[in-house]
Amino acid sequence: MTRILCVQWANIGDLILTTPALAALRDAHPDAHIGLLTTPGAAPVVGGLGLVDTVYTLPRFGIANAAAMRVLRTIRAGRYDTIVFFHRLTTRAGAWKYAALAAVSGATRRIGLDNGRGRFLTDRVPDHGFGAPHQAASWLALVERLGADPTPRPCRVAEEPYPLPEASAWIAVHAGSGDFSIARRWPADLLAQAVDTLADDLSAQIVVVGADGDDSPDLIARLKHPALDLTGKTSVPRLAGVLRQCALYVGSDSGVTHVAAAVGTPTVAVFGPTNDAAYGPWSPEGKAAVVRTMPRCAPCSYVDHELGAREGCPARTCLHMVRPSDVAAAARRLLVGEPQPALKPLPPRPAVEAVRILGLPVHAVTFDQWLDIIGAWVRAGDGLHHVCTINPEFVMVAQTDPVFRRVLRQADLCVPDGIGLLLAARMLGRKLPERVTGSDGVPRIAERAAREGWSLFLLGAAEGIAAQAAAILIERYPGLKIAGTFSGSARREDEDAQVAMINASGADILLVAYGAPKQDAWIARNAPRLNVKMAMGIGGSLDFVAGIVPRAPVWMQRAGIEWLFRLIRQPWRIKRMLRLPRFVWAVLRRRGRGAWEPA
Repeated sequence: MTRILCVQWANIGDLILTTPALAALRDAHPDAHIGLLTTPGAAPVVGGLGLVDTVYTLPRFGIANAAAMRVLRTIRAGRYDTIVFFHRLTTRAGAWKYAALAAVSGATRRIGLDNGRGRFLTDRVPDHGFGAPHQAASWLALVERLGADPTPRPCRVAEEPYPLPEASAWIAVHAGSGDFSIARRWPADLLAQAVDTLADDLSAQIVVVGADGDDSPDLIARLKHPALDLTGKTSVPRLAGVLRQCALYVGSDSGVTHVAAAVGTPTVAVFGPTNDAAYGPWSPEGKAAVVRTMPRCAPCSYVDHELGAREGCPARTCLHMVRPSDVAAAARRLLVGEPQPALKPLPPRPAVEAVRILGLPVHAVTFDQWLDIIGAWVRAGDGLHHVCTINPEFVMVAQTDPVFRRVLRQADLCVPDGIGLLLAARMLGRKLPERVTGSDGVPRIAERAAREGWSLFLLGAAEGIAAQAAAILIERYPGLKIAGTFSGSARREDEDAQVAMINASGADILLVAYGAPKQDAWIARNAPRLNVKMAMGIGGSLDFVAGIVPRAPVWMQRAGIEWLFRLIRQPWRIKRMLRLPRFVWAVLRRRGRGAWEPA
């Protein structure tokens, strides 16, 4: 008898997305003994479905104990000939863990996705990254190696009856996101507005579901309609029984959302930091819709081959920009079978060659080429284009800051602001034509703007500095239009007013002086609602223009040692400067690694 061990050692939603593959595997091998290793919390998903014969449970963490050793010995005694890993080898520690599990199982055939860390696998299915394709489709591709049919099929989940009171219709709502990350939760006030609107539309009653620790009390307090609160009162099978009876489900990225989609309830899910292309509710029948916004930093979690930012960023603007009316409209379309509108695509990037340094793009562009590109953007008016002035310090910060890393990778241009990048490119056998610095870029942009009629908005710096810099630029470049100046702040609570001010000014170009990485993250997360044609972070450039901080002598600038001048004047920068030798060492050490992997 064929004996196959399936490993989905994660949470409820992960196991639900694996059930199409388990069902396809069972159809292909009806007489095989199929075992499943999962977590105790996820195990009820498959109870009584007949997809597996034996379920082994281990917690994800803290398994160095006698109980875990007994489970592993039982798996070994199962004499499995094949093991299938329904996991990506995203971290080195994870790859070692699954390699050890493969050895413990004794299975001679080992199937899984390979991103370069799967040397312990015998059947390596290429891993193209999160969302390429969806997790459920990726797992179907694995069992295809065992002769299973990879055609998309619905998810499944064990159900138990839990009758709801008599009502014309029920809308289920979940205010949580599971225990992995609260960053995925749509704010309760916005969720309440959307659900109240839909309850009126459908003349429906509201049932709140989820687990203890979700935002249910806050949601219920904000709802205008009374709600039946089942928070913490249902097992996974009983939750499935509740959701089966509902005309609609509304929630965020969570295991509960996957339960709703698995039982066929029309499901609307709001996504923020996480990648819906990978983890959106799976519904081949078209009974699920994702509502999200797409700032330049989104998604920042589960992107390419990286875990990314588990908690997103503190601002979570991607979630705050989702309007209740957007969710209500998506639900109405879903209920009548209308297609959902596609997200507005990003404007095309310029065709400029990029050198990848420690996994980040640095574009081989000169000042003159850059200014010509800006002119084309202003004339086209096809949306915001984001420019980052990248230097070695940026590169090293991005190695440990996944949100900043995502911002730099999504920018239209990353111009080389730092002699270290030119040297690094040379070490890698590539060439960058010249330094293109933000400090020199601001006056050059102002000069071209005065000539061609572009208008600028200066945001950031200390109180009064932007206005002082604007006056100097206008005096230096007659005819220059400054649409507005504002010191502002990079805080989430100030974003809405600042965006409205910038849009009302009619500016073509936005220059933001909040310092890196704050300024670039601010631009990226507000990009969908800014009407400017180009936005760029400029650090301390306004201080230079206003004469508050002197620049290095020209000879030091040309020699690429402007950093030394600033260090002499500001010794506190030594901690930041220590990133430079780390940068050189990382470039030398990194040459042979994949472009997706941080140093």
